[in-house]
Amino acid sequence: MLPWTGVPPRAWTSALLLIAAVGGLALAVSWAFGNTGLNIATLVLLQIAAVLALATFSGNSGIVSFGHSAFMGVGAYVFGVLTMPKAIQASALPNLPQWLQGHQLSLAAALLVVVAVGVVLGILSGFPLARLSTGSAAIGTLAFLIIIHVTLIGARDFTRGSQTFYGVPRLTTVYVAFAAAAAFILIARILRETPLGLRLRAARENEVAAAASGVNVRLSRHQGWALSITMSVLIGALYGSFLGAFSPKDFYFDLIFTLIAMLIVGGMLTVSGAVAGTILLAGVVQILRQAETGVNLGFFHLPGVFGLPQLGMGLALLLTIWRRPLGLMGLTEIGPDWPRRKAEAAALATPHISGTAAALEVRSITMRFGGLVALDDISFAVPPRQVTGLIGPNGAGKTTLINIICGQTRPSSGQIVIGGETMTGEAPHHVAVAGLGRTFQNIRLFDRMTALENVAVAALSKGHDAAKARQIALAELTRLGLGERAEDLAGSFAYGDRRRLEIARALALAPKFLLLDEPAAGMNPAETDALIQVLATIRAEHEIGLLVVEHDMRLIMRLSDRMVVLNKGQKIAEGTPQQIRSDPKVIEAYIGTRRTAH
Repeated sequence: MLPWTGVPPRAWTSALLLIAAVGGLALAVSWAFGNTGLNIATLVLLQIAAVLALATFSGNSGIVSFGHSAFMGVGAYVFGVLTMPKAIQASALPNLPQWLQGHQLSLAAALLVVVAVGVVLGILSGFPLARLSTGSAAIGTLAFLIIIHVTLIGARDFTRGSQTFYGVPRLTTVYVAFAAAAAFILIARILRETPLGLRLRAARENEVAAAASGVNVRLSRHQGWALSITMSVLIGALYGSFLGAFSPKDFYFDLIFTLIAMLIVGGMLTVSGAVAGTILLAGVVQILRQAETGVNLGFFHLPGVFGLPQLGMGLALLLTIWRRPLGLMGLTEIGPDWPRRKAEAAALATPHISGTAAALEVRSITMRFGGLVALDDISFAVPPRQVTGLIGPNGAGKTTLINIICGQTRPSSGQIVIGGETMTGEAPHHVAVAGLGRTFQNIRLFDRMTALENVAVAALSKGHDAAKARQIALAELTRLGLGERAEDLAGSFAYGDRRRLEIARALALAPKFLLLDEPAAGMNPAETDALIQVLATIRAEHEIGLLVVEHDMRLIMRLSDRMVVLNKGQKIAEGTPQQIRSDPKVIEAYIGTRRTAH
């Protein structure tokens, strides 16, 4: 199945409108200012493409990359070596290895080699980066910037070191630049709606919830990074060809600061924002560059200020972060806002949710933190088609046990078995795909994604294509009474609806078991009663086992077929709600020995 299958029509429309707008602006500037305007238009088109290459990773993953300009430099030097005329190459690079001499490739042939280099660099550099957390990954990209910059200076036989690298053919015309910008707009806009784009955005919003929805966060970031770096290396080649002569400093801090400023000012969460920010700041920079040498107003002369363009970008960046943290475009993509047809949701078939004959088993789980025993030889089973309640006072070890079951923590000893498959120590996304859906005590949604996208992310983890995943997501939302709000942002939902949305996302995994972590937390009695109805419906319609962790005793007693009670890391009771209600150990754990004595 092709990656763009199932992409909503509005995404294609949005991309085409952006391409038309950028093309029209380039044509207007070229016509209004002649040759100067032609150069300005070419530069802005290349900047749009460079910012979109950055946005492909940073906008979707939420990790601001400081290294993309360095990879652009690699592309520029590779392109320069491959296309440089033989005579100039002999004088500019006398010590160039023989296997690189005299190729003098055409534009198309050189770009193919550049793309291959970009793919290799993207894949190799992505291995360490994908293993880092969001903040650490940003620092890691800064390391790439410095390492590549120093390497370019040190590789004198290939790059002339810190001296100017000259003789690069000026093959980047305004038409070539527009083709690159148009292609990158299309790639960046469509990527957002593909499975990879949805997974990247889900991990950006909440890594833990994304993993619990079956998203391999490391792999998704690695793939997004490799694509983004390939695009940066390619546009770096075209940028170097536009300049004709350059040095490593042209791809260092000044360039990446410019690209990041353009992305943040416009809005890094949307493709429209990346394009708008680039055009706006490019115009501001051109004006300030003219004013840098001073402005004579006739009656008053403004003295020149060195570094005025950088100062202007810095102020624009600061003002945007202060007043509009999401950028000028916010979460808005240019294009029509087509409402979903109501009949579509009603007509969709309910996806099959697979049950299992085997139980979810917790076998002799022990967890030690140094000398502290958080869980001591805990064993119980969650049968299919039944509700098992897990209760205990604060500090009983419930959260630790949940983390172990879901794969977030590896136990000191013991096993977790889901539907007959041992999952001890497996990554959370593997546990989710194996058949465990879950919700969280503190609701974890992808707030800056629509309700449909929230649920589709989980459906994609089961191997469905984008179109099928969206159908499943819409069916689940409709079942839980949220079908009419499928296209609304999750962040706009009220508390009760947020809880139902989280349950819908878990059900889209077609789980064998569903773990609900304090589902009634923060709910009023009416919302709790509504939740009980939702859970009763789930139980009636699907042959899945439910493990419910809850402090609300009224709710847990009504829901559960069996209950397990923890206290101080030990299992103190297991049985039916009636047995648990009258168990002396449970009464003592919740009320205390003195009151029990009365």
